[in-house]
Amino acid sequence: MRAIESLGDLKGKRVLVRSDFNVPLDAEKNITDDGRIQAALPTLRTLLDAGARVIITAHLGRPKGQVNPDFSLAPVAKRLGEVTGVTVTLAEDTVGPSAKAAVEAAAEGEIVLLENVRFNAAETSKDDAEREAFAAELAALADAFVSDGFGVVHRKQASVYDVAKLLPSAAGLLVVKEIESLGRAVNNPERPYTVVLGGSKVSDKLGVIANLLSKADRLIIGGGMAYTFLAAQGHEVGTSLLEKDQIETVKGYIATAKDNGVELLLPVDTVIAPEFKADAPATVVPSDAIPADQMGLDIGPQTREIFAEAIATAKTVVWNGPMGVFEFEAFSGGTRAVAKALSESSAFTVIGGGDSAAAVRVLGFDESTFSHISTGGGASLELLEGKELPGISVLEG
Repeated sequence: MRAIESLGDLKGKRVLVRSDFNVPLDAEKNITDDGRIQAALPTLRTLLDAGARVIITAHLGRPKGQVNPDFSLAPVAKRLGEVTGVTVTLAEDTVGPSAKAAVEAAAEGEIVLLENVRFNAAETSKDDAEREAFAAELAALADAFVSDGFGVVHRKQASVYDVAKLLPSAAGLLVVKEIESLGRAVNNPERPYTVVLGGSKVSDKLGVIANLLSKADRLIIGGGMAYTFLAAQGHEVGTSLLEKDQIETVKGYIATAKDNGVELLLPVDTVIAPEFKADAPATVVPSDAIPADQMGLDIGPQTREIFAEAIATAKTVVWNGPMGVFEFEAFSGGTRAVAKALSESSAFTVIGGGDSAAAVRVLGFDESTFSHISTGGGASLELLEGKELPGISVLEG
């Protein structure tokens, strides 16, 4: 990938940066987790220190191509000004009169944040010509392009892919770090190589599991997806989350793991409740004895010990997906146990973005105790799956 240095002297230049500022907001539009903003700072400071006029394009939520004040980047602009200490101007549009005027007025070392790029339907259009036309309008605002939104590099979108072909372009420091860290874990792992997968659905991670069955030494399965594995072994899973249409596929995975010598660890005990509620009465039962009228909401204490021990003996660990409903205190123990095991491990540890990264912060862990916390759930999953990412391939060569 081309690095920022390849862009030459940036003093006075207008540099368009694609960032991922899709941050969570509360009901009052306050940012509840600014991790993605913090992760963007090294690239932004590098450009500001070089005397560039920084123009940022980013998205928030899913406005579906329509202007929607609920998804305005105003809270991001406010926070960005606070953490950078420089003037941040929020344009009222993305490529319209406000954006053009803001860019024209920006001085060296200042930031212009364009309004939500997904207010424009062409950003995510499947029509190449439509996307390219919008990308040309974005490119007209700048002299160079830096791709630093790892959370979107798996998308073939105008501000990620098409604009990179129209301007001198390079990967930002965040994207470089993400590719190097995830690449080290996926392509050249120090062994034993353990992958911990959780989250709600097996179907979300079919490609990942299939790819890892030829690469990992140990595969740990928790979260909602574990119940489809348990059902594939013939166990009753009650009213737990179950994808019946994936049972045969999962049976194949179990057989392949055995054939390939991949150790497959599933929950041996489960925290159950009669309903999906924070205050539902929790009980621990063996995973092969879940009552028909109960649902599994977390891995049990014995499973937590087994998983933690497996993590402790690994040299490389990748974790993607919580072990239970960590948002509910009564069902957060499994996710907390896995996070604790990773934080105490001497292995190279990667947390694959999304809910796993959110859980680490919600549960109060020191982020510096993990080797790398990804900012992109979907992008990191596609890397684990072995897919080519359009937003990365366009920066190569």
